[in-house]
Amino acid sequence: MKDARLMKQNQLYHRVADQVIEIIQSRRLRPHDPVPSEGELAKLFGVSRMTSKLALQKLAEQGLVYRLPRRGTFLAQPQEGLMADGGASPQVTETAPNVERPFGQIALIMPHLSDYTSRIIAAAEAEVRKHGCDLILKMTKDRDDEDLCLERLAEGGITGIILFPQGRKTCSDQVLRLKLCKLPLVIIDRIFHEVEIDCVYHDHYRGSYQMTKYLIEKGHREVGYTSNPIDNITSRKERYQGYIQALLDHKIPVKIQNIHFRSVACDTSRINELDPEQERFIQDNPRMTAIMCGDDHVAISTIHTALQMGIPVPEKLSIVGFSDIQLAAYIPTPLTTVRQDTEKLARSAVDLLMKRVGNSNENPITIKIQTSIVERQSVQSLT
Repeated sequence: MKDARLMKQNQLYHRVADQVIEIIQSRRLRPHDPVPSEGELAKLFGVSRMTSKLALQKLAEQGLVYRLPRRGTFLAQPQEGLMADGGASPQVTETAPNVERPFGQIALIMPHLSDYTSRIIAAAEAEVRKHGCDLILKMTKDRDDEDLCLERLAEGGITGIILFPQGRKTCSDQVLRLKLCKLPLVIIDRIFHEVEIDCVYHDHYRGSYQMTKYLIEKGHREVGYTSNPIDNITSRKERYQGYIQALLDHKIPVKIQNIHFRSVACDTSRINELDPEQERFIQDNPRMTAIMCGDDHVAISTIHTALQMGIPVPEKLSIVGFSDIQLAAYIPTPLTTVRQDTEKLARSAVDLLMKRVGNSNENPITIKIQTSIVERQSVQSLT
């Protein structure tokens, strides 16, 4: 009886394998497109999951499909000639000879669209195409939306994910689940210290340190600092720490009155107007000769505020920023700022992700992208 059951199962999975080939042909699947899963085949043909698993294994052994752990089964690149059992290879549609089809789909999840993030998107899309993949862009509204987006992408069989997270105190449970499932995932422009995970981000600490040092070397000793609320955002915290350390290393006292964290984030739609918070900060600290700003939007708002207060920039007050957004070069006093290399960030993130797609077993990697100073006209030398 047992032998009879085994013989029947063998006949079934051979039959299911043939039916999978028919599905591939009828759906005109292309190389690296997903084929029906074990569960879908079992439900479709009324067989056990074991039978459907054996059918897919048979096709994998013949080189018709390939299987990726926890992500599914995909159509392989077609081979010339016949299948291992003498049958014809399933036909796939090609739009032109010698055209490489995408290996898979890479998702890029962003929390907002800005000059900075749009440069990352453009660089990532170009880099992903070099690897023969398609880029899927997802914009998230908040943390819950981000978690839902991650969950749906994972269920849909995405090849890998590059995530620019919403501001969080800690790594989300959904990110941890994807890490445990070994789905290729790279975090950009943020770092979660409580969990080891692949990460590529700019060296915000070093960038801020170097900019503060630059102001000190220009003769400034009363150097203020102003920023949006830190709100547990690593980049803002590290920029502030870089400023503090630069003062300490140069034996300049840290004065609490020279440090200002906004009560609310700078309104980017009104940065050309006089800002009451920045106005009070400048008024309360008349001895400041320079201000290091946590980002370019705050810097541009501070410049406009100072000018509308009748304080010339940089003759009476030098102001610098961080990020080098496009607008920084076109304001009344072009902004000296820290440039973040978005192309290198995107390239490093995609390269690291593709290593994971290729089943790299290295320990989680953190890549710091170095910044540089862009000198324009918002700093006066006092030496």
